[in-house]
Amino acid sequence: MSIENLPRRQFLRGKFLTSLHTENEQKQGFEGIRPPWAVSNNEFIEQCTRCDGCLSVCETKILVKGDGGFPEVQFENGECTFCRKCVEICQQPIFRPSNEQPWAHKAEISTNCLTQRGIECRSCQDNCPVSVIFFHFQVGRVAQPFVNIDTCNGCGACLQNCPVNAIKLNHLKRNE
Repeated sequence: MSIENLPRRQFLRGKFLTSLHTENEQKQGFEGIRPPWAVSNNEFIEQCTRCDGCLSVCETKILVKGDGGFPEVQFENGECTFCRKCVEICQQPIFRPSNEQPWAHKAEISTNCLTQRGIECRSCQDNCPVSVIFFHFQVGRVAQPFVNIDTCNGCGACLQNCPVNAIKLNHLKRNE
């Protein structure tokens, strides 16, 4: 099975086959998720000095060195608490005001969710700190999950708790 709109770098790395994707790429996509409130990716890469200050203050340790040594979010260790420590320690103008939406990532539950196979599971709902995942009851079927993307903050709490990796983050385009 292949995918569309693959970045050239990922194509050359053989990522045109979904079977070659890492678990993190399946959940978060190919482009690294920058820290919350980060400016556009190009501007971030141009101005970030890769000092690792944000990595050292991240309270949940989800900020790691990504491609080129730039900070990226990986939700394998936990979720983002939006503590703003990464924004406060950074000396570069690579963050937007923290009164804005932190990022445009939203959770999406795919069709390989256990509920699609008739298995009751609510780990995503149980771990969502802002209660944006809820279940629609079905007559004669297992309740189906629904994500309210209007209130989802993309914190990633649901990602690491899904037993079948059925949740991924999608980057919604915002007006920049």
